[in-house]
Amino acid sequence: MKVPVGIVDDKSQNLQRLNYSDDIAIVLTAGGGSDFLDQMEKLPRASHPLVILMDIAMPDLEGIETVRVAKLLFPHIHFLMLTDFEDDDNLFEAIKAGADGYLLKNDKLASIIDCIVQLSESGSAPMSPPIARKTLDVLTKTSLPDREKDYALSEREMEILRLTIDGYAINAIAEKLFLSTHTIGKHLANIYTKLHVQEPRAPVK
Repeated sequence: MKVPVGIVDDKSQNLQRLNYSDDIAIVLTAGGGSDFLDQMEKLPRASHPLVILMDIAMPDLEGIETVRVAKLLFPHIHFLMLTDFEDDDNLFEAIKAGADGYLLKNDKLASIIDCIVQLSESGSAPMSPPIARKTLDVLTKTSLPDREKDYALSEREMEILRLTIDGYAINAIAEKLFLSTHTIGKHLANIYTKLHVQEPRAPVK
């Protein structure tokens, strides 16, 4: 069964090639955040995409704010952020807003599809070394009481974070730690969840 995917990007035609995948079905396209939220309000839940590819830089409501609002309205949907460049500040703000992963638009099509499929199946997306590095940087700059209160990453999660920074993929981490890839994926999902520390804000109309 194909994964139902939505694309929110003012240049979404660049991603239409995903339609040729045996694993992906594009069921929604929007040119900006407001357009996406308007469309979603009119769709029954059964017709919702399972994964949304969300551009960060859009002339309408930008991607990070859109995710912040959408996660309150549609908590069952997974969001993968898209950008043309790797920006540590943007990517970490996106994760805090509730995004489940971060992709570059020039990533190989196969990598984007693999990420979508993995996210739909396990609820976790691979964490890139830049995200892991930024995460660890924020954690080490946070005082211990605040770190325990806000993030509370376990020793195992910190270990996986450090291995990710070193460039280990999920399969390699699993082999190194003698764990299943499913377990590593769950740990990564927990890390993302614990980073979603942005205070909820009322939906913007």
